Amino acid sequence: MKYHKLPHSTLEVSKIALGTMTYGEQNTESEAFSQLDYALERGVNFIDTAEMYPVPPKPETQGLTEAYIGNWLEKSGKREKIVLATKVAGPARLSNIRDNMNLERRNIHLAMDASLQRLKTDYVDLYQIHWPQRTTNCFGQLNYPYPDEQQEVTLIETLEALAELVKAGKTRYIGVSNETPWGVMTLLRLAEKHDLPRIVSIQNPYSLLNRSFEVGLSEISHHEGIELLAYSPLAFGTLSGKYLNGARPDGARCTLFERFVRYFTPQGQAATQAYIDVAKKHDIDPVQMALAFVNQRPFVASTIIGATSMEQLKANIDSIDVQLSDELMKDLYQVGATFSNPCP
Repeated sequence: MKYHKLPHSTLEVSKIALGTMTYGEQNTESEAFSQLDYALERGVNFIDTAEMYPVPPKPETQGLTEAYIGNWLEKSGKREKIVLATKVAGPARLSNIRDNMNLERRNIHLAMDASLQRLKTDYVDLYQIHWPQRTTNCFGQLNYPYPDEQQEVTLIETLEALAELVKAGKTRYIGVSNETPWGVMTLLRLAEKHDLPRIVSIQNPYSLLNRSFEVGLSEISHHEGIELLAYSPLAFGTLSGKYLNGARPDGARCTLFERFVRYFTPQGQAATQAYIDVAKKHDIDPVQMALAFVNQRPFVASTIIGATSMEQLKANIDSIDVQLSDELMKDLYQVGATFSNPCP
């Protein structure tokens, strides 16, 4: 395994992180334990979760992911061997979590305390805002709506609440997820102006099918040291090629849950086929090619992989040892130019 120190922090994270949003939905507690044990054996020390998980969110399963991890931590006694990250959910119609989902002081403290209880730990290493309070483009949306709205909770209020968690020792560092360049720079400015904790990471989607991060956030990452924790590096498994030509394999995520359509646009499917063709040309597994591409980007601190089977998990972790040649990268860039960011 390879490791990387997040700038402006003492956190040294494995370049491959274990995502857990299937625990409690597609994966049982026993399977979650097996995945966690194997990941640690392979040198993965970074575990990412969220209060909302598993996905898709349901009242009857919400919180199970954190609970499974907490039970594993209690059983294994390996809390100090991992970097543990979780997230507070933003505004949404998820009344089973809280009646009011605004990112205000009360809700952030309630969310943190509930997560710590489920995780059976006194602190997390990284606490992230899962998505912004304000209306903005995320989760595949385009066409910014120019909302005429007065924010119920401002960014400074949210940042001050997070600062209280840091001061209380409940989290070591804070970060954001599904955030925009404006949001990142505003949070950095507010932290400096008001002497508040600085965000140290951004967790956004990034893959061969979605390179939106490169447009503005990669420059911020370079100059400000806010590096990417890349999620959906396989675009919900689309880049394996298993969904091409309308195929829906039994038990696969996008077969079970029809809500996941983000990567099934005509352009997305055409781009996927082109990337599969590149993998065939270079005699490389398309999954490892797609993951290695993300692993090798200079702004990526860690690639968050998720798997429902041990076979998938092993193959995903193995991608850390794959180095893409200049010739292969040239072909990937050519496909990227032909199908420019098809699934933002």
